[in-house]
Amino acid sequence: MNLALDNRALLPLTPSPEELHVRESVRRIVTSFGPRYARECFDAGIAPSKLWAALASHGFAGVNISEEWGGGGMGLSMLQAVIEETTASGGPALMFVVSSGIAGSVLERHGTPEQKERWLRGVAAGTMKMAFAITETDAGTNAHNMRTELRRDGDGYLLSGQKTFISGVEDAGAVLVVAKFRHPDGELGAPCLAIVDVDAPGFTRTPIAVQYMWPDRHWTLHFDDVLVESDRLIGGEESGFGPLFDGLNPERVAIAAVANGVARLALEKAVAYANGRQVWKTPIGAHQAVQHPLAKAKVELELARLMTQKAAALYDAGDPAAAEASNIAKYAAADAATHAVDAAIQTHGGNGLTLEYGVSDMYWLARLLRIAPINAEMVLNFVAQHSLGLPRSY
Repeated sequence: MNLALDNRALLPLTPSPEELHVRESVRRIVTSFGPRYARECFDAGIAPSKLWAALASHGFAGVNISEEWGGGGMGLSMLQAVIEETTASGGPALMFVVSSGIAGSVLERHGTPEQKERWLRGVAAGTMKMAFAITETDAGTNAHNMRTELRRDGDGYLLSGQKTFISGVEDAGAVLVVAKFRHPDGELGAPCLAIVDVDAPGFTRTPIAVQYMWPDRHWTLHFDDVLVESDRLIGGEESGFGPLFDGLNPERVAIAAVANGVARLALEKAVAYANGRQVWKTPIGAHQAVQHPLAKAKVELELARLMTQKAAALYDAGDPAAAEASNIAKYAAADAATHAVDAAIQTHGGNGLTLEYGVSDMYWLARLLRIAPINAEMVLNFVAQHSLGLPRSY
């Protein structure tokens, strides 16, 4: 669904019949796995591969990728709807973010025909799952400080360095790695993007122990002179920040969609509990002290959803304003999710902390989204500098 018309992005305020059908289909598939599927996968130490396979078999893994390469041709606008519905139905959506959203977008916009044939078709079909690695311990959100490097070695390249807090590698066939090109004179140049198989010699990983957020695990990746063939570079030796941000803007929209889904699920649980729980003469949902936090969370959620849809429409139209909108959408949705989950836990009282009700399972994921993939403070820095024209603060 490319919403461009005469180079303008159009944002419909009511969902199309096609979108309603997609949402209904996604919800039906996800709910068929039961409300505890994600937690059960986590407890068993397995990836949610069965749910992914079910969604991919219906074409949802590549819904944003063009039909030419086996996708649905409906753009980021439909992918964010799929992600939101998956999460709102209680399902994990990480691979939609990193494989469909980031890797798929980068490959489609900057891959060669041969690279698209080799990898993008698989991403669109869901048979090739690709993780994404940019974060480094000493760089944080400052991509300029990355030290993972790619240097020439004969007809190919050698990749060296380390990435941390990389998710879903255990369920991926390859990782899209962001590195810096090392010139022959020793200077580090612009960023470049390389596809590395997870079983490549010299590529190892160490798990990071974290709170439950979703079934997918988190890793520190180690690259010890990993051989990268020249046809695995997307955009060349120094592709720069252009291709990178063509993956990061969809990432922000996709993460916003995850947050919106979390907020919807939290409010759904809270409302059901508030309507059914009676302590005095009426259900607790009749009391304003319970109503108002939930109503406020609903207002924040709808504003965040609207901004997420706007950002996706701008990206699909190729509008540069997508960068601003994507950052704002991610900021708003992460806040909305955090507030909705907190209100849901408060509504449930002590039951909000039990595994039985499944509300607390959403807390750490919602809280993470205010930190990653870009923290709230860096979004505010972006808005201050690029939207308001204030001096750079860092």
